[in-house]
Amino acid sequence: MRRYSNFDEIDKDLKILKLQTEIDKEEIKLSLDQTKESLSPMSLIGGTVGAIIQKALVLKAVSKIFGIKKVVTSSRKK
Repeated sequence: MRRYSNFDEIDKDLKILKLQTEIDKEEIKLSLDQTKESLSPMSLIGGTVGAIIQKALVLKAVSKIFGIKKVVTSSRKK
C-alpha cells in the first residue's frame, strides 16, 4: 500500500484513477459498438459473400496450378 506525504499526491492519484476509469468506459463503449456492427445483418451477409468469393478464387487458383479439370456428369436418361 502506498503512503502519501501530502494531499497533493492523493489528489494527483485520484485524478489519474478517474481518467483511467473514463478511458476504460470509452473502450467498453467502442468494443460494444464494434460488436453490434459486426453482428448486424448486412455485415454478416457481406462477410459470408466475401468468404464464398474468396474460397471460389482460391479453388480456381489451385485448380489452375494443379491442372484439375471440373468433371461434369449427366444424369439424363433417354
